[in-house]
Amino acid sequence: MSDVFASGMMSAGWAWYVAILTVVSLLACIWILRANRVKKVEHTDEPHLHGENAWDGLREFDNPLPKWWANLFYITVFFAFGYLLLYPGLIVFPGLLKWSTASLYADEVKQANAETDPIFNAYLKQDVKTVAADKGALQIGGRLFQTYCVQCHGTDMRGSKGFPNLVDNDWLYAGTPEGIKTTIMEGRNGVMPAFAEQLKPDQIADAAQYVLSLSGRSTSAESAARGDATFKTICAACHGADGKGNPALGAPNLTDNVWLYGGSVATITETITKGRQGKMPAHKDLLGEPRVHLLAAYVYAQSQEQGAGK
Repeated sequence: MSDVFASGMMSAGWAWYVAILTVVSLLACIWILRANRVKKVEHTDEPHLHGENAWDGLREFDNPLPKWWANLFYITVFFAFGYLLLYPGLIVFPGLLKWSTASLYADEVKQANAETDPIFNAYLKQDVKTVAADKGALQIGGRLFQTYCVQCHGTDMRGSKGFPNLVDNDWLYAGTPEGIKTTIMEGRNGVMPAFAEQLKPDQIADAAQYVLSLSGRSTSAESAARGDATFKTICAACHGADGKGNPALGAPNLTDNVWLYGGSVATITETITKGRQGKMPAHKDLLGEPRVHLLAAYVYAQSQEQGAGK
């Protein structure tokens, strides 16, 4: 629990509230046990009742708790105090043993790395393309992909709206072995600015029709012709005068009919109007270069195998 406080997930005020409430609750348990254990009852032939309470013929006798029964509760309460003294159950107090889930995790990671680093480092000495031809390396890379990448790109690596398909040989950035590795290591920020303020609605509509025409799709010829001027003035800076994109910027090729967010008129219009914000997180610190190296080899191998002929 102290890890939760340290990570900022719980405010100091709430942390103290929980700690005080916990201690008061345990002290209250002791008070209740004492109150129900030490009362002396005078032994007579008549039963001692707790007030005049009676329900459906059932009466409450005013007798102390059995000693063995109360002692079990005492043991439980004192065990709780001992636990809170040794471990970080009170959040604000780390415990005498200084134990935490974060340190436990760090120790487990350190132990695991000591066993696996020699394997990963051996592959790091080879280039990505060479590793991509190694079946053993691909098995390791496949497990890394299933652990860290399927959340966005899917188990089949074909992505979804806003998340690129990795096996169609269509790359926003460089699809070379080293380019893929750079993407995983450093991450990417794909920004398409919004043009709602710069362009009028009819200009956006014409630009959308022109974009459709770039991939050979049926459009309004007159509208597309008007959109040509808008495209060359504003859009060509990123997508190129021919609309084939720019991998250095992550600007997509608009002529291949492959769409990251969708290729309908409505979606293209929305993209021009509102822009897009795409982010690929960097995995350099999370995985380290040796694991990224294997992961890049796996992605490259799958793109070559499944994207062949496309």
